[in-house]
Amino acid sequence: MDSEDKIHDHLEITSKCDHEVLLKNEKEFKPIYVPMSFLKAITKNFSDTLEIGTGGFAVVYKGLLKRGGTVAVKKLLNTICMDDSQFQKEVSCLMRVRHKNIVRFLGYCADTQGKMESYKGKLILADERQRFLCFEYLPNGSLEKYINDASGGLEWNKRFKIIKGICEGLQYLHENNIVHLDLKPPNILLNDNMVPKISDFGLSRCFEEMQSRTMTSTLVGSVGYLAPEFFSGQVSKKLDIYSLGVVIAEMLTGQQGHCPVENVLECWRQRFGESSPDTDKLLEQVRVCAKIRMSCGNLDPEKRPDIQQITAILSEPSDSDEFPEVDFEEVFSSFVRQQQQHNGSMQTKRSKHSWWWDSHISSKSSKWLSDNVEGAFRYHHRSLMALVY
Repeated sequence: MDSEDKIHDHLEITSKCDHEVLLKNEKEFKPIYVPMSFLKAITKNFSDTLEIGTGGFAVVYKGLLKRGGTVAVKKLLNTICMDDSQFQKEVSCLMRVRHKNIVRFLGYCADTQGKMESYKGKLILADERQRFLCFEYLPNGSLEKYINDASGGLEWNKRFKIIKGICEGLQYLHENNIVHLDLKPPNILLNDNMVPKISDFGLSRCFEEMQSRTMTSTLVGSVGYLAPEFFSGQVSKKLDIYSLGVVIAEMLTGQQGHCPVENVLECWRQRFGESSPDTDKLLEQVRVCAKIRMSCGNLDPEKRPDIQQITAILSEPSDSDEFPEVDFEEVFSSFVRQQQQHNGSMQTKRSKHSWWWDSHISSKSSKWLSDNVEGAFRYHHRSLMALVY
């Protein structure tokens, strides 16, 4: 068997094997270096017909293996400012992650070739770097296309399992001192059994010792999922908790906006029907998720729960009373007062992108977001990578 066949077999087996088997044989199934020539072959020279996703910093292709398997090949674009040491750190971070609710990392490639380029009227020999990451391919795509309100879409049991899976994956990341920084439905993929897998660690940060710290490098995130402290450069696990709250809100109501717990319960009560013997049990699960979501949205990061608390509550719904509802009217007003004191008499601008917006408070605005939304997009040009696919 030649080396190319070995790579085919390794990727095929590693992408499909049971998670428990993977953990017991970590050395055998560890991510490997994949040559550029191999990646060209399985993507038909990065054919447009095999492209399955694109963003500002990466293009993702379907890679077709000899024995019928499929992998996702992520080609990082040259718009990313990342030297060899940064890429090595990124790969090292990815190789640490092994969990059933995390997209499986299979391999990597870093290829540098000399290329003649015109510079100030002269031809010079410049290094052209190309970098690739390989992941398991998940045919059901992202959670984004399954977002719907209570009147249709996924049954509650599936939604609840997805929420629990996302929380368990995030707990694994946080326990390994990894902050995702861009948790949102497009970055949560689903396998054949609708098991959620968190993806896109190109925006994450791995820390040796993690509590909270100020990032001197540029940060990236997605408007609507960002906590207010993001823009001051403060990075902690509580950023992910805020984003998780937005994701749970979308799973409950189909939208990011705040909705009182009783309103959420009424919508799901209509979906379940009064005659169902499981209605009370299911409504209790909805209530727990709604209260967790609201607690995650607190503008004070210190008042947001830890992911360990959240997963424990989801396992024991009767303990959910430790997550009191957040008075969003008061929280918003308090935050605006603080900003006005800090910035003087600056007029509050209007923006409706933040997730606590609803019909009751639509006349108000999220000052931190409206003042920083332009900056948020400006931050994107130095991110490590875009969507996995």
